[in-house]
Amino acid sequence: MDKLDKILFALDFSENSEHAFDYAFSLARNFNARLVLIHVIQEPVDLSGFYVPHISFDSLEKEIEEGAEKMMKKFCDTMIKDFTNYETAIVAGIPYQEILKKASDENISLIVMGTQGRKGIDHLLFGSTAERVVRNARCPVMTVRLP
Repeated sequence: MDKLDKILFALDFSENSEHAFDYAFSLARNFNARLVLIHVIQEPVDLSGFYVPHISFDSLEKEIEEGAEKMMKKFCDTMIKDFTNYETAIVAGIPYQEILKKASDENISLIVMGTQGRKGIDHLLFGSTAERVVRNARCPVMTVRLP
């Protein structure tokens, strides 16, 4: 195994990802690894069939991005106290693809992410971001289920 020096944590701001973050944060501290937090804004947000008065898609996307940036800052301010070896990224796209791309671009040693625990038809229709990351990642992936 190569040195555990960069950990990618996929964050969706759910209670589940907060629980999973404890694992990523502990590992980053214990191994003195760089922690990279990524949040993916799902695309495409297709509202073409809806009438959205007085708002352009550009400003809607900008508002969604600004909202995500505020949530990321709040998350980091709350969850990361005296640890400074981290960076954040907010990207738009298909979550599993963006997580894998970031892992590859940053030469990540380990990906940590929560699992949603979808069941039945929901799981069949939407699949699982975690499952797709596990299947396609070039590095180890740690998935954490909500207790």
